[in-house]
Amino acid sequence: MSESERDLVAALRAELAAIDPNRACDRDAERDGLDLIEGRIRGADPVIARLAVRLAGAAEPAAPLALDEPAWAALDDHCRLAWLRGRFLGRGSLSLAGGRTHLEFVVDAGEAPILAARLAGLDLPASWRIRRGRGVVTWKSAEHVVTFLGRIGAGPGLLELEARQVSRTLRGELNRVLNAESANVSRSVLAAGRQIAAIEQLETDGTLAKEPYAVRLVADARRDTPEATISELAERLQVHRSAVQRALERLERLALHGPGLRHGRRRTVSRGDAAAPLA
Repeated sequence: MSESERDLVAALRAELAAIDPNRACDRDAERDGLDLIEGRIRGADPVIARLAVRLAGAAEPAAPLALDEPAWAALDDHCRLAWLRGRFLGRGSLSLAGGRTHLEFVVDAGEAPILAARLAGLDLPASWRIRRGRGVVTWKSAEHVVTFLGRIGAGPGLLELEARQVSRTLRGELNRVLNAESANVSRSVLAAGRQIAAIEQLETDGTLAKEPYAVRLVADARRDTPEATISELAERLQVHRSAVQRALERLERLALHGPGLRHGRRRTVSRGDAAAPLA
C-alpha cells in the first residue's frame, strides 16, 4: 500500500478503537471479540493496547463468544456488532493496495466457518478458507467492506475511503470514455482518408463526374471538410445522415471495383456466361 493508504487504514482502526460503548453488554462483547488473554492483547499495536486497557475492567462474559453459538444467538444486534468490531481490531486487517479493497480476519481454523456464518446472518456474506492451518474470512468487495466498517462504527475515515472509491470509479469511467472517444476519432480519421483518396481517384479517371448530383455533393463536402464527421456533413448539406453514409460507401466501392459498379453492386457472372462483360 502507499503511505496515504496506510495512513487511512491506521485512521480507520484508531476511530474504531476510540469508540466507547455506553452499554456494559457491548463492552463485554467487544472485549471478548478483541480476544484478550489475561487482560493483554495479541500484537503490539499501541492503539489497540489502549483499547484493551480501557476494556480490561469490563466483566467477562460467562462463555466466550468465539465458538459459543447459543450465547451468540441470545445477543442483540448491537452486541454482535460490538463483538465484530473487537474481532476486526484484534484479528482483522484491511488493505487498499492498488485500488483494490481487501479485508480479512485471521482466526483459528474452527472459527472461520462460524464467523462467516455470523457475518452472513447480518447480511454481510464473506468467503472463508484454511491457509497454513489458520482460518481466513475474507471480503474483496469494496461494497461489503464499506458496509461492514460503517455498521461497526467507522466515521470520518470511512467517508474518506468512500470518497477515494468514488474518485477512483470516476477516473476509471473517464479513462474508458476518453479511450472510446480516441478510438472513434482514429476510425473517423482513417475513414476520411480512404474517402478522400477514393474521391481523388474517381475524379482523375472521370468517374466522379458521371455520378448523381447528390453523390458529387457529398464528395465535395468531404474534400472541403476532411475532419468532419458524417453527422456534421449531413447537417451541412441538410440531408439525412444515412444518405451521406451511402454516398461515401458508394464512392469507396467505385474506387475499389471500378466504373462497372451499378447502384452499389456488381453483376454476378454465371459459369455459363464466364466470358460475358460485366454490366
